[in-house]
Amino acid sequence: MHTSDELCRFVLEQLASLGDVEARRMFGGRGLYCNGVFFGLIARDDVLYLRAGAGNVADYDARGMPAFRPFPDRPQVGGRYREVPPDVLEDAERLIEWARRALDAAGAARGRRR
Repeated sequence: MHTSDELCRFVLEQLASLGDVEARRMFGGRGLYCNGVFFGLIARDDVLYLRAGAGNVADYDARGMPAFRPFPDRPQVGGRYREVPPDVLEDAERLIEWARRALDAAGAARGRRR
C-alpha cells in the first residue's frame, strides 16, 4: 500500500476550511485528523476513505461505495471507513460536508468507548 504526496496535498487543500486538518503516516497510508480526531484515511493506491456511522452510512450505501479493507484477501470486518465518491472528492464544499459527517461519526464512536 502506498499513497502519493500529490493526493494528500489535494485532500488537505480541499479540507482547509474544515479546521486543523493534518495527515499522519500510518501503515503505508495516511491517517486524516481534524483537531486530533481521526476521521479518514488515504490508502490503497490513492483512495480516500471517511468514517461512516449511523448518520452517514446511508450516503455511502446509496452510492455503492465499498468499505476499506486493509487485507483484500480476508473477509470484511466492520466497514467503519468507506470510499469517498470521486465527484465528492473533486468538490471541496461537498467533501467538507461529508468530512463533517465523518467527524460526527468518529465523535459518536469515541463517546461510546468512554
